Amino acid sequence: MKVSVIGTGQTKFGELWNKTLEDMSYEASMLAIKESGLPKEKIEAVFVGNMLYGKLTGQDHLGALVTSLLGLKVPATRIEAACASGGMAIQAAVHALKSGAYKNVLVLGVEKMTDFSTSHISEALMGAGSEMEKQAGLTFPALYALMAKSHMQQFGTTRAQLASVSVKNHKHASLNSYAQFPYEIDLQKALNAPFIAEPFTIFDSSPISDGAAAVVLSSENNGVEIIASQSSTDTVDLSQRNSFTEIEATKTASQKAYQEAGIEPKDLDILEVHDCFTIAEIMAMEDLGLCKKGNGGQFIESGATMLGGKTPVNTSGGLKACGHPVGATGVKQIIEITNQLNGTLGSRQIKNPKIGLAQNVGGTGATVAIHILRK
Repeated sequence: MKVSVIGTGQTKFGELWNKTLEDMSYEASMLAIKESGLPKEKIEAVFVGNMLYGKLTGQDHLGALVTSLLGLKVPATRIEAACASGGMAIQAAVHALKSGAYKNVLVLGVEKMTDFSTSHISEALMGAGSEMEKQAGLTFPALYALMAKSHMQQFGTTRAQLASVSVKNHKHASLNSYAQFPYEIDLQKALNAPFIAEPFTIFDSSPISDGAAAVVLSSENNGVEIIASQSSTDTVDLSQRNSFTEIEATKTASQKAYQEAGIEPKDLDILEVHDCFTIAEIMAMEDLGLCKKGNGGQFIESGATMLGGKTPVNTSGGLKACGHPVGATGVKQIIEITNQLNGTLGSRQIKNPKIGLAQNVGGTGATVAIHILRK
């Protein structure tokens, strides 16, 4: 059974202090429903990806909250998988449609983060880490910095290669009106910025963001087809992994997705990957099979992943420059790929793409969702 994306909608990502989670949820959902061309009453179920709202505000009942906002009385479920909550909500919806339970569903990813202090958000985000990591005082910048240092020591990856990820993604975001940071930076600005966790400067890290993204998925209407939906997990505790220089769950889930879709990495025309930190995009290039292990920094530095390059990556600006409202990111990735395949993105549109991939990561790679879409 085919599952297609027939409607998309999103808010701007950023510091949206004048909008509540309810405002953003309603805006993105109604835009997606309108674009789908379906009457609202045709939506048979709602899936909401969200990580933090219950912890931050005490409101956990987001599925019913969203249906209340939309005036619907249908099954509604909140999905939580850390920063992969949006991607896993997409997968839950795909599986529900393929089971025949529904024909048309809404998937919403949403997060409201900037109303809270940085320390409060950092503590909440460590809910995706292990108890040992929390007791050691580690945060996600520090954990990914350990991965970056290991990659640098093992493969010779440089700070300039890390920074090239940020430079590229800011360039792409400068063409995206939804982006939190729609402006370009140069390599020296990225390298000379203040450190947050060596070797990372502020330009190696995604920001704290508000935002919502929604899609309508259908098994009875044609659109951009989701031809593979796979996920995998690994240990929550980074210290228990086989390697600090790869995300094994990405390798496992992507290999299953390539098999399901009947394609190889070389067939991909466009990717949105989870660049929560610059090293994460470098490892993604390797783990997804776009380049050899250890060559991810060189691959990005070569320009291959830029607009106009062989395989553009993160044309939205990625998490780094478009923003990272954690529950919304995985759904926003699907929207970017869908719009690229539909050829509607103007100045950041790539030439005649046929197949795209989205990689959404939770924690340091304890959860990974992979989706492959086809025009």
